[in-house]
Amino acid sequence: MATSFMSSNSSWTSKQNKMFERALAVYDKDTPDRWQNVAKAVGSKSAEEVKRHYDILVEDLVNIEQDLVPLPKYKNVDDGSQSMGITDFDWSFFWTG
Repeated sequence: MATSFMSSNSSWTSKQNKMFERALAVYDKDTPDRWQNVAKAVGSKSAEEVKRHYDILVEDLVNIEQDLVPLPKYKNVDDGSQSMGITDFDWSFFWTG
C-alpha cells in the first residue's frame, strides 16, 4: 500500500524525488531509453532503481484510487471564525501549474 513507497531498496531524498517527478514529466512512456534518461536526470540512481521507484508509485496510486488506503483522521483547524478540516481544504490550486 502507500507505505510501500518508503520501503524501496534504496532511500530517496526529497530532492531526488523532485528530480524524479520532473524527469517523468520530460521523459514520457514513449521516450526511448526512458529509465536511463530518468536515472541520468536524478543523478544518483540506476535505471533499475528509478523503474522500481516508478512501479511502487503506480502501485500506491492504484491502491489510493481503489480506496484501499484509509484516509487519515485530521483534527479541525479553528481560526476563531470557522472550523475547517484539512480534507475540506480546496487543494485545486496545487494542481494548476
